[in-house]
Amino acid sequence: MTDRIAVRGIEVFAYHGVLESEKEHGQLFSVDVEMELDLSTAAGSDHLGDTVDYGALTEQVAETVSGERWNLIERVAERVAGVVMADERVRAATVTIHKPQAPIEVPFRDVAVTVHRTR
Repeated sequence: MTDRIAVRGIEVFAYHGVLESEKEHGQLFSVDVEMELDLSTAAGSDHLGDTVDYGALTEQVAETVSGERWNLIERVAERVAGVVMADERVRAATVTIHKPQAPIEVPFRDVAVTVHRTR
């Protein structure tokens, strides 16, 4: 399948991390979601109900990321993938969690974890 919907750069302030300072002060995370699904029905009908409402999905992703606190962004990515895969039309999902303010002593631009899930 080659049809895809992608939402990139969903910004969410949350409290994930191993260090107490991360749990207390929080930081900005960025989430990328890519879904593989058949878009032919939606393309023909031009009806939102025939595709994934990426506006609503983006809100669900933000709620998932900010709703609980986890130590690892691997866990965050898995939880977001579960939200995306909850729609039976989605055949595969790729989720990347970016943690650009990770507490690392060496200069860096970004830390990211990506998971890919399929049916």
